[in-house]
Amino acid sequence: MRPSAVVNAEIRALVRACGGWLYGEARDRYALLVAEWTVATAAERRRVEVVKAA
Repeated sequence: MRPSAVVNAEIRALVRACGGWLYGEARDRYALLVAEWTVATAAERRRVEVVKAA
C-alpha cells in the first residue's frame, strides 16, 4: 500500500493536468485514487493509534 501523501500528490497532479475538469477515464482514475487514499489514511491512523497505545 502506498502512503497517503503519495496518493494525494497523484490526485493533485491529475486534477491539475485536467485543468480541474474530470471526465471519462480521468474521472474513473480519480475515483480509484480517492478510494486508495481513503484506505491509506485509515491505515495510517490505525498505525498511529497503535503506537500511542504502546
